[in-house]
Amino acid sequence: MSAWEYLLQPAILFFLLGVLAVIVKSDLEIPDSVLKILSLYLLFALGFKGGTELQKTEFSFSVVVPLITAVAASFLIPLLVYPLIRRKFGVADSAAVAATYGSVSAVTFMTSVSYLEARGTPFGGYMVAALALMESPAILTGLVLARMNSAKSDGQKISWGCVIHECLANKSVLVLLGSLLIGLVTPASGAKALYPFVSHMFPGILCFFLMDLGLVAARRFSDLRSGGWLPFLFGLTFPLVSGSVATFVAHLVGMSMGDAFLFAMLCASGSYIAVPAALRAALPEANPSIYVALALGVTFPFNLLIGIPMAYTFISRIWL
Repeated sequence: MSAWEYLLQPAILFFLLGVLAVIVKSDLEIPDSVLKILSLYLLFALGFKGGTELQKTEFSFSVVVPLITAVAASFLIPLLVYPLIRRKFGVADSAAVAATYGSVSAVTFMTSVSYLEARGTPFGGYMVAALALMESPAILTGLVLARMNSAKSDGQKISWGCVIHECLANKSVLVLLGSLLIGLVTPASGAKALYPFVSHMFPGILCFFLMDLGLVAARRFSDLRSGGWLPFLFGLTFPLVSGSVATFVAHLVGMSMGDAFLFAMLCASGSYIAVPAALRAALPEANPSIYVALALGVTFPFNLLIGIPMAYTFISRIWL
């Protein structure tokens, strides 16, 4: 499949349709209640399919090491991002951006999985576990950075018990991890009964969800103008640098081509679902129009339109 053919795939076109709707000032809207259902379905389907695949996988050195690598990346990436963003934004906003990019985008992962499946490239079910495990460490690291680097106290204290609970009990993380565990213990007969629901419906619902993300991304893109050129430059270069380093690490620890591609895209993405939900209560002084708009308005479209096919082409040349 060429780059042009990739851009003509339904998922990409529906995302662009959402962007177009904002440009032409259409009244296109998707109710929040519908979006919650779509989001939960995608996480459920992704987690359940990953669990059934993980059931077939032996927990060997080749599985445990990549999972540890994924968790380590989620802790380390915020530490690298924070000093770069701190040059332009305050402590709270910089910590929020660091947490956003240390965490991951489930939708980018889903689109990457679809990209692999369309090419018949195999990947391990344990990568869904990597997706789930990379959500919370980055949030905790970002909050630690905010607390340690705060120039002055505003009189509010962070309850670390509440922070940890918010990270682990967040609906996105809970549904993803819960579905993964359910898929892991479900017998083959039960998994077969759910197969049409979690597989056949997945591409269509993903398209619908991406159309809404196109609407949101286009509307929030203008929120970054106050930060000048640095946020845009960071949002475009981060996936390239982080994805390249992740590819090198994946090769070093012996991941397969499909797993390396997914790991690279996880490291190259930024969260705009789990992180905002967690930081809203834990770091209320951070401005969502900065860290959400950066991940959703710059990095997500870049990965969707350019990053995914570029990473696959790059990795396939290294592994083959």
